[in-house]
Amino acid sequence: MAQQTGSTLSIRAQDASSSAAQNLMWDILVDIWCPSSNPNGYINVGVAENALMHTELLQYLNKNPQLPAEYLTYNDGGGGSNRLRRSIAQFLTRHLKPVIPLDAEQLVVTNGVSPAIEHVSWAFADPGEGILLGRPFYGTFIPDLSTRPGATVVPVNFGDVDPFSVEAVSKYEDALLAFQTSSGKRVKALMLCHPHNPLGRCYPREVIIKLMQLCQKYQIHLISDEIYALSVFENTVDEHPPPATFESTLSIDLNGIIDPKLVHVLWGMSKDFGANGLRLGVIISQSSPEFHGALRAISLYSYSSGIADHLVAGLLEDHTFTDGYILENQKRLSESYAFAVEFLKKHNIQHATGCNAAFFLWVDLGKRYREVHREISAEEEVGEKIMQQLLEEKVFLATGALFGSEKDGWFRIVFTQPRDYLELALKRIVKAVEE
Repeated sequence: MAQQTGSTLSIRAQDASSSAAQNLMWDILVDIWCPSSNPNGYINVGVAENALMHTELLQYLNKNPQLPAEYLTYNDGGGGSNRLRRSIAQFLTRHLKPVIPLDAEQLVVTNGVSPAIEHVSWAFADPGEGILLGRPFYGTFIPDLSTRPGATVVPVNFGDVDPFSVEAVSKYEDALLAFQTSSGKRVKALMLCHPHNPLGRCYPREVIIKLMQLCQKYQIHLISDEIYALSVFENTVDEHPPPATFESTLSIDLNGIIDPKLVHVLWGMSKDFGANGLRLGVIISQSSPEFHGALRAISLYSYSSGIADHLVAGLLEDHTFTDGYILENQKRLSESYAFAVEFLKKHNIQHATGCNAAFFLWVDLGKRYREVHREISAEEEVGEKIMQQLLEEKVFLATGALFGSEKDGWFRIVFTQPRDYLELALKRIVKAVEE
């Protein structure tokens, strides 16, 4: 038999395989620290998981897990059961305050928000066409938008401009025009993470409106990923900048601003309910039947499991439980954020202030590292050096390079872990930077 030479995979599969080999996260997840069973594992504050309310959620979900027979079938199809879509519509109408109350027919359920992101990219952009994404950004937006759909992510640089300001809108337009001139391809959408990952801030209403007007001008879609919509909290430690209150894109009257068929919102269970493993997300589009037709055609490939469908529908129908859960979660987010900030301040590590949402501290480890290691020149980048030190200390957090950071030395720390676990992580981070 002749010896095989070269890969038998498609070029896109080869590229994906190469990218996966550079992703540390999956290696970390199978080697997590446990004081008894795996004391040499990694302390993980790099993956966006909220463990602050796991006990309460599990107690609720395990009360009545009986599964009706229809959830062993295809039930109502790949876009989620009618019951689930009604329960999500009612739940989000209560909490996101949409101008037009949500209807089940305006929702398509997916097995997580990552497939939802991939679906909107596939539906709005042909291969090579652009999707605007402000820096820094949630790193997995890149593969979600581009790996299989083939869209081109167009990073937006802000320099010294606050990315949550009205002035930042012109930066999106600059990036759009530069991409279209250089590539000959159109930009088809603008991806917004609201509240923001990794900066933990909300976009003021007037900025969202300006972004809508930009999208209307160029007839591009505005996709608002609101997966952290209910994970907002009181910031008791930072005074500047004053945090903006979260207001959903759905709560803005679009009349005279943008064609409603260009506005779409994503949400899911993984963040606001600390349930990444349930794998359930939703695409909300209130004015585009054509888009819903396209989603129905591919819904088979993002079918949420019947078990997740049943559990989530029952959970969201219980307003007494979910109202109490959300309030307690927000209280614990506030307390955990304050603890992490005060710890870092004591060790002269700076963070981006003004957070009031999500799970993150955006921290400048590079500045502290340079203060301790004065032999390093001003021109030398230190992000990779710090990452190696962190891994040697068996603590994992995400480097700013994965988030398209415009500055070297920034990292994202996830503070939504039990207090003892978080404190151990912070101690290891400080040690990695200072020793």
